Amino acid sequence: MAKTDVLTLGILGMLAEQPLHGYQIRKRLGTELGPFRALSYGSLYPALKRMVEAGLIESVGEESVGTAGVPSSRRSRIAYGLTDDGQARLEQELATAGAHSYDDDSFDVRFSLFGQTDSETRLRILEGRRLRLSERIDELQEMRRRQRERADAYTAELHRHGLERVEREVEWLDRLIENERSAHSGDNNGSAASAADD
Repeated sequence: MAKTDVLTLGILGMLAEQPLHGYQIRKRLGTELGPFRALSYGSLYPALKRMVEAGLIESVGEESVGTAGVPSSRRSRIAYGLTDDGQARLEQELATAGAHSYDDDSFDVRFSLFGQTDSETRLRILEGRRLRLSERIDELQEMRRRQRERADAYTAELHRHGLERVEREVEWLDRLIENERSAHSGDNNGSAASAADD
């Protein structure tokens, strides 16, 4: 998934909760989702414009605001909301769990939308992310072995820190996967019990 598509997904997910102004969208993307900490208005507003033109979102009202948030006639903020097509696109994306779902750039966005994602898809994304990071651990360990003699102490420390960070994320994913499997198993057992009662 290209970065623009990740941004589109993040915006769709936020607008599914409630209409938001561009400023609110940027603020929430920047504070809640890692890939967008440096998101500029120069990137956000063209994305919003493309989404309006594609029929995914629409203007749902304008509010005149002054410099301190006091209503005035100097400028207005446009609030954006999902269209039916935008809701359908979001649901379609949330039902997929391809490799793009657990890439570095999109995993945080997908994870932030897990509350709207079904359990099977959540589990596939978590397992895919874990596999991806396990491969990265192997690569980092091999790189450390190759560079151990040539690297200075600071470079070696940086490599160690990078490896530990990935290992911590794998441990975190292991816990999430175990919890997800337990919950999924409980749902299936409950469904089976209900079916048996019928």
